[in-house]
Amino acid sequence: MNAVNFSDLRKNLKSYLDRVYEDHETIIVARKNNENVVMVSIDEYNSLVETAHLLSTEANSRHLAQSIRQARDGNAIRRDLVEQ
Repeated sequence: MNAVNFSDLRKNLKSYLDRVYEDHETIIVARKNNENVVMVSIDEYNSLVETAHLLSTEANSRHLAQSIRQARDGNAIRRDLVEQ
């Protein structure tokens, strides 16, 4: 994760946007009065939103944690997907 000030970001906007998109780099934009923002790629943003949704309820969070434990303990069943 890199930090850049607003002036430098403005001067080199394309370069920073390319780094965020192509390299999945997170960039903090430092602004006056500590009104900072974070730039992330759309893929990273979507992943964060999906994770937040999956963990948004206690029941779902427990179920996911249990599934992960089962998989790590070798108690998962591998299945092949059948295309139709």
